[in-house]
Amino acid sequence: MQHKLARRCDDEALIEELLDKLASEGLQDDERFTESFVHHRVSMGQGPIKIQQELRQRGVDQNLIEHALAGDSFDWMSLANEVRIKKFGENVPDDYQKKAKQLRFLYSRGFSGELINQLFK
Repeated sequence: MQHKLARRCDDEALIEELLDKLASEGLQDDERFTESFVHHRVSMGQGPIKIQQELRQRGVDQNLIEHALAGDSFDWMSLANEVRIKKFGENVPDDYQKKAKQLRFLYSRGFSGELINQLFK
């Protein structure tokens, strides 16, 4: 939010004061934003790597990101499989080119190579 405000206002002290006031009133909470953002991106079929990258770009603290993505909250393997089935269907391809296409797709969605390899075993 600070970056968005800085585009319209040059007074950093005013921006800090405004953000502090919003936080004290409970109107701006990074933890709530992070959890909401993660749940929204998961519902869109994105993996943890991509979600983490997008949160970092938005200036979210690394500890908040790790907390939101860690634990048993999400079954990344099931999500990756659902995303793959939705795009390519139930059958796992035997053809190397078709399999590579699915691998690249899952990488682009933000799933790790380790998770993808487990999925195709």
